Amino acid sequence: MLAPHTVRVHKSGIQFRTGKPMPVWKEMTVAMESPGKLRKTHFTGVVVDCEGDRHAGYQVSLVFTSVTRHAHEQLSFLAGAAAV
Repeated sequence: MLAPHTVRVHKSGIQFRTGKPMPVWKEMTVAMESPGKLRKTHFTGVVVDCEGDRHAGYQVSLVFTSVTRHAHEQLSFLAGAAAV
């Protein structure tokens, strides 16, 4: 589980820090929960970048694939809320 302040949400994916490197092109499914809501939305994506080292941690960029209309609306909401 990642703390909300460590995740940057975009309309097409997310960026987050982790202590372990992730291989590029690794497919992942993530669950995100919007503030104030109890319902989780699941997204499938592919790691497109992973930079860093074991001392400072790794910055991972994940691009979502196969985003449903409802999921796209959730992402737009989360991305907008993060920009405020």
